Amino acid sequence: MTTPLEDAMDTLIRIFHHYSGKEGDRNKLSKGELKELLTSELTDFLSGQKDPLLVDKIMNDLDSNKDKEVDFNEFVILVAALTVACNDFFEEQLKKEEF
Repeated sequence: MTTPLEDAMDTLIRIFHHYSGKEGDRNKLSKGELKELLTSELTDFLSGQKDPLLVDKIMNDLDSNKDKEVDFNEFVILVAALTVACNDFFEEQLKKEEF
């Protein structure tokens, strides 16, 4: 039996590989694959965004080796950053509720 954290790690890996490899390298996300992943898996995150260049900006920020693709290590940085931002938001909300 796996733990919730192990399940979460497995889910991250499966989601990444579900979208990677549809174009080009099967272990990396192209810009199109990244956009599909963001649109399908992070709908709440993107729903309030009006910037038409948002995916380009995210791609440029994540693509640390500048190969115009996002590998799993680069993808995990996005997930970690969004998770930290969500945690920070919820902590702020809890502080507001205490007063």
